[in-house]
Amino acid sequence: MDIEYIHNLFLKCNSISIDTRKIESNSLFVAIKGENFDANTFAKEALEKGASYVIIDNADFFIDNRTILVKNSLETLQELAKFHRAYLKLPIIALTGSNGKTTTKELIHVVLSKKFNTKATVGNLNNHIGVPLTLLSFNSETEIGIVEMGANHKKEIEFLCELAKPDYGYITNFGKAHLEGFGGVQGVIEGKSEMYAYLSKNDKLCFINLEDPIQVEKAKTLKSYSFGINKESANLNIKSIEANPFVTINYSNIVISSHLIGLYNSNNINAAITIGKYFGVDDKAIKEALESYIPENNRSQLLTKGTNQIILDAYNANPSSMAVAIENFAQLDKPNKIAILGDMFELGTESLEEHKNIIYLLSKEEKTVCYFIGKDFYHNKIEKNNFHFYESFDQFSEILKQKSFEDKMILIKGSRGMALERTLNFIS
Repeated sequence: MDIEYIHNLFLKCNSISIDTRKIESNSLFVAIKGENFDANTFAKEALEKGASYVIIDNADFFIDNRTILVKNSLETLQELAKFHRAYLKLPIIALTGSNGKTTTKELIHVVLSKKFNTKATVGNLNNHIGVPLTLLSFNSETEIGIVEMGANHKKEIEFLCELAKPDYGYITNFGKAHLEGFGGVQGVIEGKSEMYAYLSKNDKLCFINLEDPIQVEKAKTLKSYSFGINKESANLNIKSIEANPFVTINYSNIVISSHLIGLYNSNNINAAITIGKYFGVDDKAIKEALESYIPENNRSQLLTKGTNQIILDAYNANPSSMAVAIENFAQLDKPNKIAILGDMFELGTESLEEHKNIIYLLSKEEKTVCYFIGKDFYHNKIEKNNFHFYESFDQFSEILKQKSFEDKMILIKGSRGMALERTLNFIS
């Protein structure tokens, strides 16, 4: 089926969907096979719920002239997104990195929205399916598109860049994330740097953090626009940053007091300021945007429950993000601190060693009571008065039922699969 023909049908629709539970009237439904299901079986249901057309790749489920039969539905979705991106010709900013992608994307979005009609990746739809859906959410009224790109193996960022064809790129950092798929830290650096390779090949511009030597080295031959702390050579020279616990940024005698906690969030804010300045957003609007942004979805949230203050950072975790969260927590001048940490996933053969490193990092904290939850932390358990290890959350929850927390400062951090936000149910 000709992709231009499909695109013309798509333009007649109000939206695109791959999930019949979220079908809207006059939408285009794309039936994508998963590991445990075949969405072709939902084509009829999609039409009944209001879809105008359905794309399928199994002729057994052909219904009528509203059915578009293709060889591969996923590949058609990707080609449609690529065609649509070329059709719109709008500037696109792409970003990737080991940590902070989604927060940085949200901050860039709120800043640029002060001046432009801006659309960005919703949530973390940042993979080979999410990126096409993001591109197809842009329309003729969109002035700037922001595309988050995730990856857990090499060549993935390269593929996503060929779909989105970004005009600008930013890599938040290179950390210990998805080590299993990338084959180690060097693999992470090579995989994320595929964005630099695309920008270089197509003479596009990258935003770089001069505090990160890997970014500086990898992007040295690219067109760039930079930020740094007390670096006169930077396009945006940040005068100072503080976090106790909320991040405050000072640049050009402008002070931004954010609702984000931890020094590790300062670069996310700095990137948003830098990109805002590049696109001509005035300082007053940048300040208003960043000071009004409040994190959610278990990402660096500061909550109050009873007499307790809680840093909830349970959306995800890897050794890099875990280490900076612990370091930030350690520097907070607060009594009665508790750290509740869950296993970090997708670390492959390095998993046990990386969990051991986190335990060692916390072993310096004599006054912080530490609860470690998960099989890999439990495998590395040590005897220490302020350390407690539990093989599962269910075991930990039995202890929680017997405890009463008062006047505590609590850090909750773990991988998504640990769902440590459940801890809140036991704190009053």
